[in-house]
Amino acid sequence: MTLHRRNFVTGAVAGGAAATAAAAASTFPKPAIAQDRREWRMVTTWPKNFPGLGTGANILGDLITRMSDGRLSVTVYGAGEIVPAFEAMDAVSNGTVEMGHGAPYYWKGKVDASQYIAATPFGMNAQEQNAWFQYGGGQELADRVYEQMGCKFFPSGNTGTQMGGWFNKEMNTIADYQGLKMRIPGLGGEVVKAAGATVVNLPGGELLAAMQSGAIDAMEWVGPYNDLAFGIYQVAQYYYYPGWHEPATVLDNFINLDAWSELPDDLKAIVEVANTAVNQLVLGEFVARNNAALQSLINEHNVDLRPFPDELLTELGRISGEVLGDLTSADPLSSEVMQSIVSFRSEARAWGNVSERAFAGARDLPFDWVTP
Repeated sequence: MTLHRRNFVTGAVAGGAAATAAAAASTFPKPAIAQDRREWRMVTTWPKNFPGLGTGANILGDLITRMSDGRLSVTVYGAGEIVPAFEAMDAVSNGTVEMGHGAPYYWKGKVDASQYIAATPFGMNAQEQNAWFQYGGGQELADRVYEQMGCKFFPSGNTGTQMGGWFNKEMNTIADYQGLKMRIPGLGGEVVKAAGATVVNLPGGELLAAMQSGAIDAMEWVGPYNDLAFGIYQVAQYYYYPGWHEPATVLDNFINLDAWSELPDDLKAIVEVANTAVNQLVLGEFVARNNAALQSLINEHNVDLRPFPDELLTELGRISGEVLGDLTSADPLSSEVMQSIVSFRSEARAWGNVSERAFAGARDLPFDWVTP
């Protein structure tokens, strides 16, 4: 299948989207099922048409619509068009809309275990995460987590390994997190908080303004492809790597359970296959686009690219272990999810050491290869 992507416009949705789910229900009345044709709406946490994230949701809606020959038609709405970004789960759970697209750690205030599904500090890479969902029991665990929010879960994109973040001071030791006001979500945010920072969770559309106003003085978003589109280089000097906090981040397609249960089996299969395709397409887009964007940030915008020192990473890893242990001990479902991740990560590391990691070292040896 040849997928034709729609042209997208970069940038965040203009502010002021204060609509609530209840108000949205009257503005966007729920469509009826007619002649076995369903019209669904998908709300996202992403700015409209934002590269990789918003456009990934667009591809999902388009695929479902075309694969079903219009029997299940999905219209996609960006953050703020029906509800604000972080109200997307509420809108889907209560049936205001049928589908949503975001990231699992956005819902940790509803079900703690959701954040482990998104990413774990020093955890699994994208290939390992996908294998965990498909063959390691991850899908079944995620379904149990999302059932508590009245939703069906699908992995629906992955950012791959993210960047470590944007800072206006050098980050040399763990003490440099003291007093920092940083936007960083999920479990990575819990680790940074334990290291002494104040953590602020903001949706993408608010990040640049928050950095400009001083509401935050450090932030992470995704990686070069998205960070260039947002223009973060305008408000921060140092760009650190690697993204220890999000070695790969799952995006989620969540569907109202009642709406899901009403679908016939063939439409359920279409939704599942479409998500499987989008999960790989989004990851592929980030792999394809990140390096060119990084070179633009460095060469055109004079961004100072820095690696986190090993000493700092070691301390962050130690704190991560303590934080994850403390958090999971307080919640049985989180503990079950984390234990599954720990077990699968161990197996994946053992194989990765003699496969991808060993090959990466071999590829970097000083020999001549094909010249482009």
